[in-house]
This record gives sequence, C-alpha cells and structure tokens, in this order.
Amino acid sequence: MRVSRPLAALACVALSGAGLAACQDQTIGTITGLDGGRPVQSFTNPSNEGCHRFKADVTRVDNFTQNSILLYETPDCTTPKGRPSTYLNMQGSDEAVRATGPWRSFSIAPA
Repeated sequence: MRVSRPLAALACVALSGAGLAACQDQTIGTITGLDGGRPVQSFTNPSNEGCHRFKADVTRVDNFTQNSILLYETPDCTTPKGRPSTYLNMQGSDEAVRATGPWRSFSIAPA
C-alpha cells in the first residue's frame, strides 16, 4: 500500500516534534565534578528537575551543557543560612575556595 507524500511528511513532522518535546526535560551536555584534578563523577544529559548529588566532595565543576547550574555545599541542594549557592554559567568551570568548602550537589538554574 502506497502512502501519499503529504501524509508521509506529516508523520515525519509529528515524530520530530515528539522527539524534541521528550528532550525538553533534560539538559543537553555533560557536567563533571573533580577533586584536586581527579574526576569524581560526570552527569550526561541530567534532568532539569530536582537535585543531583555528587558521590564525593568536589572542588571543581566543569559545566559543558546548554544550561547554567547552581552548586551547593550541601548534599540536598539547600543553602545554609547566610551561605548562598554558587551560580555557574553554561559552558564554564569554577573552583571552590577554602572559605566555602567543597560542593556536594547541584541543580539546573531556572531559565
């Protein structure tokens, strides 16, 4: 059975739209946490929702994604009173300073 060209084109557009919609709930790229230059953990295409916990303390984070992230000293993405999170822009890196200590988690910054 032959399928008409307009119907085939419509089917392709619908499938492409569904694929793009499915990707909107995740960040595209990789976030890597390091400790003293030693890789600790990488997250590839992490979810835009929730808190992401590093399996060990990290002193440097490389954010090679299309989104900015917030880094936290706590494992549950909370900020202790008087201690703000650290904003890390997309396609950037940052190193923790001794005054703040290592990072233990991150979340995707709101757009």
